Amino acid sequence: MSDDAKQDVRVRLYLAGDAPNSLVALANLRAVIAEYADVRADVEIVDILTDPERGLRDGVFVTPMLVKFEPSPVRFVLGSLCDRRFLLTVLGLHEPPRE
Repeated sequence: MSDDAKQDVRVRLYLAGDAPNSLVALANLRAVIAEYADVRADVEIVDILTDPERGLRDGVFVTPMLVKFEPSPVRFVLGSLCDRRFLLTVLGLHEPPRE
């Protein structure tokens, strides 16, 4: 698939170090994105324990928090991203066909 045909997904995931929910959220996000060869994902990880000023500046008071920028509209999701179907909807992706 050419890069022009790929769908862009741009997200930022705010984490709190290696807290269990943060690690689960990161794993869930990576697992979903890995299933889609037609997605060009730009994932920024912000650890508010190592960069607390960034969290405050961005208005993050709860982690994990995912902010989806592209495709628009901007969406915010709190929690460990365990609801796969909801995560796909937020990212603007469709369930891949079952083989």
